[in-house]
Amino acid sequence: MPTIIEVAAMARVSTATVSRVLSQPDRVAEPTRDRVLAVVRELGYAPNVAARTLRTLRAAKILLTVPDISNPFFASVIRGAEEAARDAGYAVVLGDTRHDPEVEDQYAAMLSRREVDGMIFLGHRLPESLRVVVSRDGAPIVNGCEYSPELGVSGVYIDNEAAATDMMEHLIALGHRDIGLVTGPPISPLTHHRQSAALLTAARHGIADRVHVHVGDYSAQSGFEQTQALLARGVSAIFCFSDEMAFGAISAVAAAGLSCPDDVSVAGFDDLPLARFYQPALTTIAQPKAQIGRKAVELLMETLRRDETGIQQVTLPHELLVRGSTAAYRGKGQ
Repeated sequence: MPTIIEVAAMARVSTATVSRVLSQPDRVAEPTRDRVLAVVRELGYAPNVAARTLRTLRAAKILLTVPDISNPFFASVIRGAEEAARDAGYAVVLGDTRHDPEVEDQYAAMLSRREVDGMIFLGHRLPESLRVVVSRDGAPIVNGCEYSPELGVSGVYIDNEAAATDMMEHLIALGHRDIGLVTGPPISPLTHHRQSAALLTAARHGIADRVHVHVGDYSAQSGFEQTQALLARGVSAIFCFSDEMAFGAISAVAAAGLSCPDDVSVAGFDDLPLARFYQPALTTIAQPKAQIGRKAVELLMETLRRDETGIQQVTLPHELLVRGSTAAYRGKGQ
């Protein structure tokens, strides 16, 4: 196995610099950091985690929980987080909570028992067992994807209200007035932010009473089912709050003997890898998924290094990607 001395020699730096790159990367100049990490990867160097744990009384592990590991959106977020954690010398313990509060608490207990040094949760619920800890002492906990000030922890996300506004403006500019929304569960802050922005945009254009809201659960099945109901209302465009639901919506349009986008435009949210290859290619909101994961780890590392409890909220940019699933309204009259 390669040693830290060999890494330092090949990268032309001291062993202390190698150690700092792996444990405190933000404190090393970017060219030096990149050179050291390139050598680390080339040699396959792995820090002696057991020895470091004995010295620092830290586990060198972070916990990352997701509400639904089968949702492809989280795969890219997890990958970004895992890469950033590995570069910082930490391993990632992954937990699938399946939207179950009891499972969330079971994983959260790992932090309480110090089996992990910190926790990132990709959902809207802070485990109940950690609420007292956060409110009393603060804790090395970061939220990814969903912003809620009531959580009292640092977070990384996009501006969901601005993103939903952009998509509604796009559909309205195409001439659509009877628009369906397929939202996520009402308990989710994502649903609230996207839905409120979509309805406010419709109101500004005087079509609030022509927007029909149907509740989904981010799955393709719910997108299919809710689209069937929306087609019965005569909508000409459907904005789904996830790409998965949008895929289901396009299938429902085809099953009804209609064409997307000639008869009904469909838009999604997330920009999953399949979105640009789907037929038709999906108009959607792109989230910087891997960057969300990386930034969440960076925030957690800052907390662990400084032993501070200051809350940081980081908003990353989104992008409206217009593809083949949306087109100008072709019906008669409005």
